[in-house]
Amino acid sequence: MFDLGWSELMVIGIVALIVVGPKDLPVLFRNVGRFMGKARGMAREFSRAMNDAADEAGVRDVAKTLKTATNPVNSAMDGVRDAAKSMTDPTPPKKTEGLKEDPGALDAERAANKQKIEAGAARAAAERQKREAEAAAKKAEDAAKKAEELEAALKKDGEA
Repeated sequence: MFDLGWSELMVIGIVALIVVGPKDLPVLFRNVGRFMGKARGMAREFSRAMNDAADEAGVRDVAKTLKTATNPVNSAMDGVRDAAKSMTDPTPPKKTEGLKEDPGALDAERAANKQKIEAGAARAAAERQKREAEAAAKKAEDAAKKAEELEAALKKDGEA
């Protein structure tokens, strides 16, 4: 990223040792490491978001169409490779029509998937609430038993 060699890192380490001191140097390196980790995570998230946005916008489909238009021999070879792969691959083939696909069918499929996901989430939430209610009822029952035992013990002590 910064294209630092071993000699540059050695100079930076010596200067840091002199400026910061040997006591606080591990803390400094730990904080720098955390900062670099956060920066890498943010960069990874940014690139993932950009790739997702490009996928949604259909940039890959347009790029594939341009590639096909500019180099028909390679695109024909890609078709041959896909056909050979489909002959040896036991999984069902994906739709490769790209831009000719009906967007309404995709919307309907997404809506159906959304309903399935929401139904599953609602079912899981209901099961979790049921488990929590059962656990709370058991706790209340145990607390009532302990209260009765304590009351009985206090009556025995009062009689004696």
